[in-house]
Amino acid sequence: MSKIIRTLALCMFVAGCATGYHVSGFTGGFEETQLNPDVYRVSFRGNAYTSMDRAADFTLLRSAELALENGYPYFVIVDEKQWTKNETYTTPIKTRTTATARTFGNTTTGTAYSTSTGGQTRNYAKPRRTNTIVFLNDRDGVNGLVYDAQFIVNSLQEKYGIDINE
Repeated sequence: MSKIIRTLALCMFVAGCATGYHVSGFTGGFEETQLNPDVYRVSFRGNAYTSMDRAADFTLLRSAELALENGYPYFVIVDEKQWTKNETYTTPIKTRTTATARTFGNTTTGTAYSTSTGGQTRNYAKPRRTNTIVFLNDRDGVNGLVYDAQFIVNSLQEKYGIDINE
């Protein structure tokens, strides 16, 4: 099990970048669950390099895309949650010893030096975000913030350089 965790940590360290905008997988991403014909729960899981703001934006972007995909120009967020999944990883301790020996007749003398590395503990905070959204055909009679789905899509795709044709 610790080998898997080390490999995962190494991959994340080498990748060194925030979770991109994509369907949920090994490195995080978004997913949704339809709760009613016009109601969805949309979630985003980020990695240790993802900010909470990025997670919120990507959850909002996926919410707007779903509204448009289902033929609705607007949506409202009726419930939202955000939290951080905290994890730690301690690097393995490795010791390297070098020695030299000299023999003079029947006498042998030597020296040895040992160097240890590792044992550092790193903390990782992975943002999580969930919105429950309701699609709307118009803004009339709705109290509260009503999102224009196309505006959100255009704005956030530009902000993050997301090309839907990729």
